[in-house]
Amino acid sequence: MNKKRRKVEDNKDYDRDEIFSKKVKAGKRTYFFDVKSTRSNDYYLTITESKRKMREENYFYEKHKIFLYKEDFQKFIEALQRTVDHVKNDLMPEVDFSQFDMGSDNSDGDDDAFKDDLKWD
Repeated sequence: MNKKRRKVEDNKDYDRDEIFSKKVKAGKRTYFFDVKSTRSNDYYLTITESKRKMREENYFYEKHKIFLYKEDFQKFIEALQRTVDHVKNDLMPEVDFSQFDMGSDNSDGDDDAFKDDLKWD
């Protein structure tokens, strides 16, 4: 049995709440984009940044999470796009940002920067 499938079957509430998930590895950080459902069958997005850190001799993951609700999706996307455009066009016009496009070098050797995965929470 697939390890991911077994994990979902072992936790039925987890399966109900978790609708869709994408993972993006970005250097020392990993970003999780998860669609979840509420008890009233509404949906929201969580964006989680995870960074591996060391404390004494043990590793731990520092997590920061944003909850984004459907009524704010468009405003969020527009603000993010305007901010990215400002950096690219006004602050750093000399940088060739195409070198960072999807399909470029990924540290894990995979061709796809987005991964379907179960959320670790």
